[in-house]
Amino acid sequence: MKRFLFFLSLIIFSIVIITAQETDLFDWDIDFIFEQNLSDIVVFEDENNTQSVLASIRRRGISFDFSYQFQGGVAPGWSESPWFFDGNEIFTWKPGIRMKSSVTIDAQISEVFRVLSVINTTVPDSNLFSLGDFFFDYNVLNTVFIRAGKYEHSWGISPNFGFANLLSRIPEGDPGGDSYVFKADIPIGIGGFQAVALTRIDSMNDMPDLSDIGFGCKYNLALRFVDFDLGIFYMENMATRGFLSIKTTLFETEIYNEWLAAVNTHSNNEFSFAANIGFLKELFNRKILINGEVFFNGEGNTYWYRKETEIKDAEPSLFMDGFNIALNLLYRHGGRGNPRFFVHMLYAPIQETMQLVPGFRLTPLQHIDFYMAVPMALGNQTGYYYTNTADPFNRPFSVVMLISLKGNLQTSFN
Repeated sequence: MKRFLFFLSLIIFSIVIITAQETDLFDWDIDFIFEQNLSDIVVFEDENNTQSVLASIRRRGISFDFSYQFQGGVAPGWSESPWFFDGNEIFTWKPGIRMKSSVTIDAQISEVFRVLSVINTTVPDSNLFSLGDFFFDYNVLNTVFIRAGKYEHSWGISPNFGFANLLSRIPEGDPGGDSYVFKADIPIGIGGFQAVALTRIDSMNDMPDLSDIGFGCKYNLALRFVDFDLGIFYMENMATRGFLSIKTTLFETEIYNEWLAAVNTHSNNEFSFAANIGFLKELFNRKILINGEVFFNGEGNTYWYRKETEIKDAEPSLFMDGFNIALNLLYRHGGRGNPRFFVHMLYAPIQETMQLVPGFRLTPLQHIDFYMAVPMALGNQTGYYYTNTADPFNRPFSVVMLISLKGNLQTSFN
């Protein structure tokens, strides 16, 4: 009981001191939650909107985007959380530096054919040059819009537990990899139909078998007050899954609700399901933003592929059994430096572990960002969030400071 009260008081103390704040710097910037559209849905609202989209596609020419990023930081931390110190903990002082540049070439070959490619240079890295997104778009008679190549595509709404993003799922034990996708969109009235084929086998070095390719489709219906997304995805070595996503706005609060049904067609035809409900609320002219979500996972231990971020490598991640809770708070102070304070929390009651990341971001000068965050793991020392932490070196407690210098230059020829 005393330990539980200690954890509770620590959480309250962090939230009071930080006020309302930003998120796990290592997996995603909290702006990913609060400034993106909550859904990757392509909406074709009316004929005029469709025509304006077609007009933009028809512009011919080539554009170049040169971007750069230099990062330097330091992360002192411990092998045990301070409240578990017993004299045997290990302290490490981890400096870090990273430089990355990318060249994006976006070529509109004709009115119906477009190609985009991204080449990245990263130091230090075992591969100095790497291929980022590389795909083409093709318009078939203004009726079918095709995109195919190497890029990430997602379904679903949740910014915390992407269980409805069936395109990120991988079989247990599969390390995953970059996705190679063929996608066809067909606008239908106030919605649209989408068909997808996807593989995560490195097709540059190894041609995938049919069993390595997943196939799916989804239908979107965008009504005036509510959006619906309904889809299904099949891959030979995984359960066949279908999902339903619903998004609406009530009392100036965005509400989303998702459902998933899974059938293990490759084994015993066992049925399972998962569901969530979440909200996004803006207060005081977007100075304070709150995102909360409750997710129930009835599938058991299932895996998804977490793509590479600025600090963490790509890796398989686990959806934990039972109930999971997420809370994200952001406070934009405004004024000089545009300071933003944040708190990101993930809690798994069945494992009695929590990930808590308070921190802030400051932009003192143009192109310069300063981050400071305190990723910590609370609760059971054998629980998932204690052994899989937000810290870039997987320590349960650390203080991370990072300076990032970044910018881009664009030019085009028509």
